[in-house]
Amino acid sequence: MEQETLAMAQEIDFSMWALFARATLVNKIVMVMLVLASFWTWSIIIQKTILYRKAKAEAETFDAQFWSGEPLDELFEQTGTDPEGQSQRVFASGMTEWRRSHRGDGGMIAGATSRIDRSMDVAIAKESEGLQSQLSILATVGSTAPFIGLFGTVWGIMHSFIGIAEAGNTNLAVVAPGIAEALLATALGLMAAIPAVVFYNKLSADVDRLVAGYEAFADEFATILSRQLDS
Repeated sequence: MEQETLAMAQEIDFSMWALFARATLVNKIVMVMLVLASFWTWSIIIQKTILYRKAKAEAETFDAQFWSGEPLDELFEQTGTDPEGQSQRVFASGMTEWRRSHRGDGGMIAGATSRIDRSMDVAIAKESEGLQSQLSILATVGSTAPFIGLFGTVWGIMHSFIGIAEAGNTNLAVVAPGIAEALLATALGLMAAIPAVVFYNKLSADVDRLVAGYEAFADEFATILSRQLDS
């Protein structure tokens, strides 16, 4: 009897596609949601990784250009008022406010330093918001996908037990397919959640480093402008 049961179990197709095809409608919906969430997660990860590498390279290039000794006005003429790079936009916001603070007679309007600081702070906040966009999706997928997968598993096991009770048979060939189908939902939930959590932490740290670099640059730039004001 045991040999017949094992032979029947070995004939069952346990591939992922077969498990999905045999699953209940609710489990199929759960699995599709988790697969789509996984693809969405990886698209965000790839997009943000490319963006942060580009931002880091741009910051290093502009930092070298800024400290090369080139006059700030000439550098501003090269970058323009709406440059593409994040560091350049912070610089452009400070220089724009610097030029607006000049009176017609060549003097400076009072409070220029504080206005320049606020202008660059606003620019940094905008850049930070842009860099952090969609990271919340990774956090959401990382925190909810395991529970969605667990729901699919519980639902599948419940449906499997109902089928066992109706069939009145508890041999391996009857129990194994239903349990395997149910556990597939948990596996898909973990497959979506683990990369989302890992890369959310990594990308968040990358954003913090980039923003810290912008803030350090803004402080150094403000110091240079303040020194020019004092002289």
